[in-house]
Amino acid sequence: MIELYLSKVTETSETEQAGKLYARVSYKQTMSVQDMAHHMAEHNTMFSEGSITGILIDFVKCVREMVLMGNTVKIDNLAIFKATVEANGLEMLYDAVADKVASASIGTLKEGDKTGPAVKVVKLLAQSTGEFTRDELTKDVKLSWTDKTKAEIAAAKGENPSAGTGTDSGTDNGGGTNQGDNGGGTNQGGDDNGGGDENTGGGDQ
Repeated sequence: MIELYLSKVTETSETEQAGKLYARVSYKQTMSVQDMAHHMAEHNTMFSEGSITGILIDFVKCVREMVLMGNTVKIDNLAIFKATVEANGLEMLYDAVADKVASASIGTLKEGDKTGPAVKVVKLLAQSTGEFTRDELTKDVKLSWTDKTKAEIAAAKGENPSAGTGTDSGTDNGGGTNQGDNGGGTNQGGDDNGGGDENTGGGDQ
């Protein structure tokens, strides 16, 4: 069950979303590897919580190793992981005047540089696949309001609601909150875009 709350875009925002209410997810907690191992161990598995923890930790390390080797790692019904780069814009392969060549390295171009390091940063791109695609999640999800939002809706109807216990409420500015990385075509976070959508990943595959 995913619980939602309503966030209002500020009236002063110079966007068409100004003053409108948008649903946002109220996240309950962040599950660590240890938390997931504990959860999995409760599913009548033959493996202990400690064994599962070790396997998951090694799995994460191996995914990182494969990604840094230039491989794409596909975890069926979860996500496809691969590296992507945020690149510098090079004007030429070789600048004879400055005696600089385009290099497969990480760095920044100084003012006036026409060539040099090709890459600014390396980032992870995760694309949902299988049962984690947008269509599958939308089909299977169950939604509900937080207690606090239920109380707010009841109050708006003129009812006398009991005090809500939800902790989420909020106000968006015109642009929302971006928690991921921008540039280079990769968004890794669960960020709000100030409108009706939440961008949660690198897209479906």
